[in-house]
Amino acid sequence: MTPTRRLLALALPALLAAAPAAAQQPAWPTRPIEMTIGFPNSSGVGIYARRIADPLSRALGQPVVVNPRIGAGGNVASDFVAKARPDGHTILFGTAGTHAINATLYRRLSFDVLRDFTPITHLGDVPNILTTSIERRGQYLTCRDVIADARERPGALNYGSTGNGASTHLAGARFATAANLDIVHVPFTGQGGVVTALLGGQIDIFFNQTGPAIPMIQQGQVRGLAVTTRTRIPALPDVPTVSEACGLPDFESTTWYGIFGPANLPPEITRRLNEEILRIISEPEFRTWLIQDQGIEPPTVRTPEEFRAVQERDVQRWAQVVRDARANVD
Repeated sequence: MTPTRRLLALALPALLAAAPAAAQQPAWPTRPIEMTIGFPNSSGVGIYARRIADPLSRALGQPVVVNPRIGAGGNVASDFVAKARPDGHTILFGTAGTHAINATLYRRLSFDVLRDFTPITHLGDVPNILTTSIERRGQYLTCRDVIADARERPGALNYGSTGNGASTHLAGARFATAANLDIVHVPFTGQGGVVTALLGGQIDIFFNQTGPAIPMIQQGQVRGLAVTTRTRIPALPDVPTVSEACGLPDFESTTWYGIFGPANLPPEITRRLNEEILRIISEPEFRTWLIQDQGIEPPTVRTPEEFRAVQERDVQRWAQVVRDARANVD
């Protein structure tokens, strides 16, 4: 027997044994995929989730259905996905709030933000914008006007948020700490309630996320006083940074969005989702929408492993912010 035939003879049994195993690999996806979100459709999360669901549906050949499961700062949705079967048909649109901040903010969680999830894709970094009602708080022309009023009337001013532990809460808490202000936090359940209160004058300021804030600024409903990034954002080049507008050097408060699955999601499904989502985000039209319409910086990390490293770092980083703000929730 020639050397070539000998090698073929040795390899053939292994190839034959592998063939049934390969044939048994289940197809995916075989039914619609639920993209669970922990916040209303009107929130920044809801806007992004619905925007990416359609192209992802086309890429995967099955509908991707955005399903809000609202409550407890996103924990209701996280708990649902943590307990779902890891078959790729239930995924979570998570945030630094749900998967980093809440680990310290909530004294008791029914899941572990690291152990019970599979990181899939980093979706981008999200700033907040200090906003106020043009009609109800017309005296606030700049961030310094807000600071001066707060210092003149300690405890009289308040800031709204979309819920305890949301970026809209902790951006305000960081602002109050950095400027040494005594202002009151007023949490709401989601975007609708806090925006109504802002426009009605029940709250003074709101560190809204860029996605929902940008159209309100452009339509003249609210005034954008400062953005929480180190540099101005392309979507609102005339809105200064907190560092510029408020006299608070090096101030920054941004969070991220990301896709997660339940723990033990098969690597091939994780990889497929990661690749398809990043391909969609990299398309020029989608990238322009992210930057110009939503004020979101496109993903800075590419692999699930890099995303996990970002999450682990932020669990520690935000823990200190939560402790400084004394913002625990039972």
